[in-house]
Amino acid sequence: MLYLNRLTGLTFACLLLVSNLVTADVYEEQDRFESFNRVMFDFNDSADKYLVKPVAQAYKFITPKLVNEGVTNFFNNLGDVETFANSLLQAKLNNAMITLYRVIYNSSFGLGGLIDVATHFGLKNNQEDFGQTLAYWGYENSSYLMLPFLGPSTVRDLTGRAIDIVYDPLLYFDQLSDDVRWLSLGVELVDKRADLLGAENLLLGMDRYQFVRSAYFQNREFLIKDGEIDDPFANESFEDFEDF
Repeated sequence: MLYLNRLTGLTFACLLLVSNLVTADVYEEQDRFESFNRVMFDFNDSADKYLVKPVAQAYKFITPKLVNEGVTNFFNNLGDVETFANSLLQAKLNNAMITLYRVIYNSSFGLGGLIDVATHFGLKNNQEDFGQTLAYWGYENSSYLMLPFLGPSTVRDLTGRAIDIVYDPLLYFDQLSDDVRWLSLGVELVDKRADLLGAENLLLGMDRYQFVRSAYFQNREFLIKDGEIDDPFANESFEDFEDF
């Protein structure tokens, strides 16, 4: 499954960067394809302005909060399958077991994942994907890459996305047509974009391209190191942003 939360995960990192933005971007050396990336950034901006955002606004307006939360929980439950597999590949057995229990509880008692009962039981895991697995195996630094529609990534993380497709449970339901799978991907995009409507003002009044780039790298570092990074916000609680 192509996880669009690589794009939406920026909200957490935005909070991390608001108080310590600097003129010189320390990630510029990792942006070898900056000319191409800026073109893709402008394309994504236009696509978001004229297509994705209006659809997300309409979706949020007409969708009851309970239904909206159910859709988010459903896709998060599918994502836990990816986290389980990559936790095993990184020898993070405790996180793998917690994630396995989350999938079992949410799928069985949470109406197929529509209700996140596992979190209420205290089962909270760390998100893992194959891009993080590659970093765990030693592929730490990678060139920045802006993808059309999917947003910020790196060469390493793009490779990880391609591998993570095999963990998508929907691929193994033969009764689902390709149209249904594409519809599922579209609903996931719109749902995640709707959840970020209130956070976009954080990008006003600055070089948005550099900000998004820095935010992406900091967010990925946080995920790869399971939150164990040197940062002035280290003692703060970010539980409210875990879905991003």
